[in-house]
Amino acid sequence: MNGEQRRNWILEQLHQCEKPLSATALAKQAGVSRQIVVGDIALLRAAGESIEATPRGYRMVEKIQGVSVLIACRHTGQEQLQEELYLIVDNGGIVENVIVENPLYGQITAQLQIASRYDADLFLQKAEKQTQSLLSNLTGGVHLHTIQCKDAQTAQRITTALQKKEILYQ
Repeated sequence: MNGEQRRNWILEQLHQCEKPLSATALAKQAGVSRQIVVGDIALLRAAGESIEATPRGYRMVEKIQGVSVLIACRHTGQEQLQEELYLIVDNGGIVENVIVENPLYGQITAQLQIASRYDADLFLQKAEKQTQSLLSNLTGGVHLHTIQCKDAQTAQRITTALQKKEILYQ
């Protein structure tokens, strides 16, 4: 298949799958290298397709009705990180990203898309195995999250829970 056919096929795969698909898995199925798929995804995004890169692979972006809130958090260590993520998802939020300020690069944003304890556990397991540190380690634990919620009450419930555990940075 040529490049255009492959990109159409990638779009079809992403639309049909509910879970993120890795570039490696897509490449294997298409019979091309991972880098070819990464390039195809870049071209599709440049053409206006709503494809998001998550730690587990690519997925089509779903526009959820509701509210999006930006919260500032601070935690030290893996245990508090787990508590933070669990509090957010247990109270009905989706952790879209993590944002830190860096003196050299300015704002650094990484997509997370953590919507459940399962997602949180996968992220935590991956973080434990990596030699690179968490972005929040660059800022003494201070970081921002964009949280997607179904309504303002859910957002308030999340911020209250984080505040009680002294994770909400104020």
